[in-house]
Amino acid sequence: MTAHAPTVAFAGIDCLDIDVQVQIAAGLPAFTIVGLPDKAVGESRERVRAAFNALGLALPPKRITVNLAPADLLKEGSHFDLPIALGLLAAMEVVPPDEIEGYVALGELGLDGRLAPVAGVLPAAIAARAAEKGLICPAAQGGEAAWAGGIEVLAPSSLLALINHFKGTQVLSVPEPRIAEDESSLPDLRDIKGQETAKRALEIAAAGAHNLLMIGPPGSGKSMLAARLPGLMPPLEPAEALEVSMIHSVAGQLAEGKLLRRRPFRDPHHSASVPSLIGGGLRAKPGEVSLAHHGVLFLDELPEFQRGALEALRQPLESGRAVIARVNAHVTYPARIQLVAAMNPCRCGHLGDPALACSKAPKCGQDYQTRISGPLFDRIDLHVEVPAVSPADLALPPPAEGSETVAARVAAARAIQAERYRGQPIRTNAEADGEILEAVAAPDAAGRRLLAEAAEQMRLSARGWHRVLRVARTLADLEGVEGVHRLHIAEALSYRRLMPGRNG
Repeated sequence: MTAHAPTVAFAGIDCLDIDVQVQIAAGLPAFTIVGLPDKAVGESRERVRAAFNALGLALPPKRITVNLAPADLLKEGSHFDLPIALGLLAAMEVVPPDEIEGYVALGELGLDGRLAPVAGVLPAAIAARAAEKGLICPAAQGGEAAWAGGIEVLAPSSLLALINHFKGTQVLSVPEPRIAEDESSLPDLRDIKGQETAKRALEIAAAGAHNLLMIGPPGSGKSMLAARLPGLMPPLEPAEALEVSMIHSVAGQLAEGKLLRRRPFRDPHHSASVPSLIGGGLRAKPGEVSLAHHGVLFLDELPEFQRGALEALRQPLESGRAVIARVNAHVTYPARIQLVAAMNPCRCGHLGDPALACSKAPKCGQDYQTRISGPLFDRIDLHVEVPAVSPADLALPPPAEGSETVAARVAAARAIQAERYRGQPIRTNAEADGEILEAVAAPDAAGRRLLAEAAEQMRLSARGWHRVLRVARTLADLEGVEGVHRLHIAEALSYRRLMPGRNG
């Protein structure tokens, strides 16, 4: 007899159907798993055997063959434990084989038969809904699977509870969708004294999802400003929350199976490698750029990052996708991020202060800043100087305008953009391009003359030209005006910075 237990394998956030086929035949006792399993899948037989022993079940003294079809696709992860166990139970006629085939199952088995959480439950639940099947997952992730909607979700705490459910002696309760609590204690802009230009740039970045680079000496507040950006951004829309949560689910970082509601803010250390930033490894897991999807990727001490890691960011910044190409895998993850970076003007950080600058100035500043390539620099919309805070500013009382006031203006600008791009695969001005950008951000005659003159003097690239238009469109949205005027172009141009030895 051959029993079947459906499950999935993951290719990015997409799910591939896997048929776990279990056959118990006459022959010498053996337990073999075929179908290109990795080491974690190959070890499933020991976990399944121990779990059966804990339940008082003995495997039949026959030849047991488990085939993971299609056989030419690499199977990775411990989530194959549960479908293998269910296939065995169906082949042993402990549970009804017909019922098992109506569910997509995934979960890791403990030696005592308990089910441990695994990565990828949310995308697996959505794939099960598309296949018109139910889902079986660990109890800790029932709330995660429930977000798929319209499917039957069984979330047992152990293999015994699942067997009792199918036998009708213990009915499992229906899990409720779970959502992460909103963080009410986000840092406030009132904590920042002075730095009005940087605060303005931060508001523009939040309103249009623009990339931002802050350059200033140590202690000027660059990291503090970046940490307050999440408090200015609107919460995730339902479709965005689902997409972001799917990425975190595949990465195994969806805490307690709760759907995310706040935009991600990722701040990796500057020692991060290319796979940790872009994604990769043996299982092609999502990197920081994908975990920050629809949120912020903050890179502090930007020139200290590995050159290869920074150059690898160029393609995701432009396309909104992180493509991981390997010999045995070609995986694509969403990566529509807002890059916020901070850096010192030179290695010592005091390039503009003759009293504190090192003896190598200004050559050290040029060498340090040119660690960032021109193409990457050109992909950043806003470049802002963050000078040292003066003692006079520190003595002032806290600013009257906090994050709540600025967030209201940002929300109003985002609402304008949502209405403007309704029905198109664009959410913010930072994503507008081509004919759409030319149509919505066309400046008036005076603005176009100013932009043309500035482009000639600053030697703006075509990309730089378009990024000025995007920022100008956001400035107009913050004012609530329909057209882009000369003042908007002028302010947008003020955020394009010429770095030493480099054209704008």
